[in-house]
Amino acid sequence: MLGAGWLNDQRKIGLGLTGFGILFTILGMLLLFDRGLIAMGNLLFLAGLSTTIGFQSTVAFFSKRKNRKGSIFYIGGCVMVVIGWTVIGLLVEAYGFWLLFCEFIPTALQFFRRTPVMGKILDLPILKMIFNRLAPMGGLPTTNFQTKGQ
Repeated sequence: MLGAGWLNDQRKIGLGLTGFGILFTILGMLLLFDRGLIAMGNLLFLAGLSTTIGFQSTVAFFSKRKNRKGSIFYIGGCVMVVIGWTVIGLLVEAYGFWLLFCEFIPTALQFFRRTPVMGKILDLPILKMIFNRLAPMGGLPTTNFQTKGQ
């Protein structure tokens, strides 16, 4: 279990910046691929990530040998958005984001599966089928609560 100080003020600010970055990116896509909002979302996401885990850890994450391809695509997509190729840049950026963070999907699914509301949503048959194909570790994990009822 994590200690009491794992969520200090710096990490709270970093998580807030990351959340605002995701929000701005989604708003930029909803408002017909607004270049300014998407660029601001990218900047806030990177600032939030480096504030949450630290600047040196962020640089180490993006420069790992196995993450270099994803880093190049993500940063290249961010540059394309700033230049003005918003849709292409967003697609390139999404591919880089997928390459960088796809190994965290089973962990995130396991966390969301254990929350009350998201657990019920993830148990819907169509979502279960989709996420079982996405998660390379044999599908969505089951909890003790779900196995007791069967």
